[in-house]
Amino acid sequence: MRHETRFQGFLGRGFIVEHDVRILIPTTYMNRSGNSVGSVVRYFKIPTERVLVAYDEVAFPVGTSKLKLGGGHNGHNGIASLFEGFGGEREFARLRIGVGHPGDGAEMHHYLTRTNMPNEEREMAETSSELSDEILQCMLMGNWQRAMWLLHTPQSS
Repeated sequence: MRHETRFQGFLGRGFIVEHDVRILIPTTYMNRSGNSVGSVVRYFKIPTERVLVAYDEVAFPVGTSKLKLGGGHNGHNGIASLFEGFGGEREFARLRIGVGHPGDGAEMHHYLTRTNMPNEEREMAETSSELSDEILQCMLMGNWQRAMWLLHTPQSS
């Protein structure tokens, strides 16, 4: 990965399950991330239905991650910014990574911008957002429904 000023972020390219992919980590504030992501999508002519955006989700407890295809922004300023960056397009996939809720809406800004999550919570969030090769393959083939089913269905051991 290297910093790309024109894309306002770190951009990498590699292979995941034999598919050529680009990975972007915007360096903008989250509520302006649409500028960064939108510029990459336009430059490389990537259809929004081939985009996966990973972000924090206060509606889910720590340790819960879910895939979603399309929809509204539900008050998430980063997602609202993506709508702008994509010219109003909303049909992109989202990996919503649960970070929990502070319990008091007045504490939300401080809660989301804190420097570090407690180690145990960070590990839970990371584990919940790990995707198997099968899920990744489904996503890369555009089979979002199957990918969602695989991620959301508890696997028996």
